[in-house]
Amino acid sequence: MDLITQIKEKAKKHNKTIVLPEGTEERTLKAADIILNEGIAQLVIIADPKEVERLAKEFNLTNLSKAKIVNPFDHEKKAAYIAQLVELRKSKGLTPEQAQKQLEDPLYLAAMMVKMGDADGEVAGAANATGDVLRPAFQIVKTKPGVSVVSGAFLMILKDTTFGHDGMLVFADCAVHPNPTAEELAEIAVETGKTTRAIGGFEPKIAMLSFSTKGSAKHEMVDKVVKATELAQKMAPDMQIDGELQADAAIIPEIGASKAKGSNIAGHANVLVFPTLETGNIAYKLVQRLAGAEAVGPVLQGMAAPINDLSRGCSVDDIVSLVAITCNQAAAQ
Repeated sequence: MDLITQIKEKAKKHNKTIVLPEGTEERTLKAADIILNEGIAQLVIIADPKEVERLAKEFNLTNLSKAKIVNPFDHEKKAAYIAQLVELRKSKGLTPEQAQKQLEDPLYLAAMMVKMGDADGEVAGAANATGDVLRPAFQIVKTKPGVSVVSGAFLMILKDTTFGHDGMLVFADCAVHPNPTAEELAEIAVETGKTTRAIGGFEPKIAMLSFSTKGSAKHEMVDKVVKATELAQKMAPDMQIDGELQADAAIIPEIGASKAKGSNIAGHANVLVFPTLETGNIAYKLVQRLAGAEAVGPVLQGMAAPINDLSRGCSVDDIVSLVAITCNQAAAQ
């Protein structure tokens, strides 16, 4: 059974509710039809119910009646949501009229549903930019207690099973934070370890990457990774974390044994934490294109509840997979 199939089977057992705010987007509706047919999740679709009914007929979708369809302009919890948003944003002087207008935006409404416990998670981004998806999430759902930074991880599934965990590695941060501090990088490492356990289903062996291995180079960028490694080890003593390691020392046993003698991670890492977004984003795209790896994600980490952002170039299958991942994140939290 491949990883995506395992993730879907786990999601079915959790029976979580996921909200889809892009309720008239073609790929989203086709994915919703599959999700409901296979029993991967319960769904809330935000859109005019009549429009969803029309599109279901147009696209020949037979399962959308199993979803809860919520009209953003007229629903039973509108007043309660407005009052909650005014309370959440009172320091910003938000008025009830402004809150009502915001909550008529499906992305804000979806985030409020998650905040109020009416959905366990959200998946969006097929028709909206990342910033538009994340803005209401940051304002309403916010980050986990004790976590200051949101990051994005990719599950990289390689054809060569000698790397990582039977060919599976997790890369982070590849999607959100341009240049994390040592403290933020440590948080990213720990959250990526949790993602690995919850979604990948294997025990993380985390390598904190740099252009130096165990002091082979001196630079402030290396110092950041060294400090982040120490902080991450203290934050999560139950996780295997080591650094600073060059990429080859992290994943090639012979090089790891030569460059980082005594390290349990060197040469055997299945989680790669990059020092900057620049390096992480470049790396995952190169591995995806040059090695033919399947890149699943980004899985957003650090939110108080799982809200995941799709690429606008995503496929129907990508949406199905990310909903399943979101279910497993919700269960882990």
